[in-house]
Formats: sequence, C-alpha cells, structure tokens
Amino acid sequence: MNNKQIILKRIKQKELQIKKLHLHQSSSEVCNQLYNTLILEKAILKKELQELEKNPIVEAVKKVMPRREKLICDYFKG
Repeated sequence: MNNKQIILKRIKQKELQIKKLHLHQSSSEVCNQLYNTLILEKAILKKELQELEKNPIVEAVKKVMPRREKLICDYFKG
C-alpha cells in the first residue's frame, strides 16, 4: 500500500467519524471540540494528498522561473 492509498483511507475514516459525530455535535462542548478537530485533521490529510500529487519536476521549474506579480490592470486586458 503506497502513501496515497493510506492517506485516502484515512480521509474516508475521518469522513465517517465526522458523519457519526455530526448527529451529536450540539449536545456537548466535548463533541463540538472533537468535531472541529476531525474537520482540521481531514483538511490536513487533503493537503498532504495534494502535496503527493504534485509533479516534482514542475515544482522545481516553478522555483527557478521568476514569478511576475499580477497587477490590477492585468485583469482588465481584453
């Protein structure tokens, strides 16, 4: 099992826990804190998945190439 599959499995587990806890979310402060923690953990896992899917060659080129700042007038060209 590779890292991507492990992260996807963990995301699904978090989603299941969130669904179960959503029913009891307003019942106590502890449930609210746990619900918020699960949401944050799921977001972190999704970010890790995005990082894994990035192409390392493209990322290296992006670091080398100068980045031109967008000006407000760039949005009105047409």
